[in-house]
Amino acid sequence: MSGGSSELEPLDFEALDRFLEDHLELPVPGRDGKMRVYRIEDPSAEDGIRVERITTLAARLAAGGKAPDAPVLGDTEELDLYRMCLGSAYERMKTELGWSAFKHCALTAMFWITTDRETAAQYWKTGQMGKAPNRAARRQASRGSSASAAASTTPSQASMSGTRAASPRRSRGRKGRPQT
Repeated sequence: MSGGSSELEPLDFEALDRFLEDHLELPVPGRDGKMRVYRIEDPSAEDGIRVERITTLAARLAAGGKAPDAPVLGDTEELDLYRMCLGSAYERMKTELGWSAFKHCALTAMFWITTDRETAAQYWKTGQMGKAPNRAARRQASRGSSASAAASTTPSQASMSGTRAASPRRSRGRKGRPQT
């Protein structure tokens, strides 16, 4: 720009390799009981786009969206989802792991590809997708059980936990019956 007073400041962009995570390392015991660490590389741009497309469609269907009239993905694309997520580790993992561990690794990689490392880590720890526990639940889990925490979650004597109506009726019903 002309005129020194209205010059633009340079943008502060760091090189992507300084903060962008290009792989996951997943420690998994194999069928033989040996612990292995599988390195899952960042997928190619083409595979990343395919994984995004598959998961976006699945999310829409799960949310009650209308199914498309024509197939969005060919059979090959659908069958290769785990291969796309696991990349070069796919064949080795398929051979060395049982189904549950293999699937857990593939879905963890899928969450990493489609969202971020934190979501993938949450799935890795819980085996469930969705929100992480709220802050209070995380604090409680990290502290373990304490007397005050136990007291706050234990119903008080006055609380009948939904059985209030049933208990008084039984005691009243017995008063009018003759004792034998």
